[in-house]
Amino acid sequence: MLVTTTYLEMHSHNRRDVPPPREGLTVMQARHPTVAYYRFLYNAVGEAWHWGRCKRLSDAELAALIQNPQMEIHVLYVDGVPAGFAELDRRTPGEVEILQFGLTGDYIGQGLGRYFLQWVIDRAWSYTPNRLWLHTCTLDHPGAIPNYLKAGFAVYKEETAERKL
Repeated sequence: MLVTTTYLEMHSHNRRDVPPPREGLTVMQARHPTVAYYRFLYNAVGEAWHWGRCKRLSDAELAALIQNPQMEIHVLYVDGVPAGFAELDRRTPGEVEILQFGLTGDYIGQGLGRYFLQWVIDRAWSYTPNRLWLHTCTLDHPGAIPNYLKAGFAVYKEETAERKL
């Protein structure tokens, strides 16, 4: 299957006022997540979009990645239930990559993505990087790129390649 990957970036903090779309929202950092909890979040969010990067990693490889102090995992909760997560990668000096971002299927379409994305952007810019970036692909939710563009990201590269699902 041909898949187009779109790379987006921003070079300054585009702060938008995005009020919570409902009550009962909490974002918490999973400071030392277990591999099992991370895989739960990853699959709950990414299964529908064919995420595969972490599925190829052994438990030891994944543990080394998620336990790195330059990696952050933030979980959006709705009334105490995990509704999505974001992963910030700060391992490259001067940059922050939003390595993972998404909601579980039960919470898509409620305005939570816009709110949570702004929360993640604000968190990333708190480190004063020169660049904040991410990538997505045509397998992702159709609203992903429009949401990123509205948040202030700009496309800087696209690549199309064959991908096995």
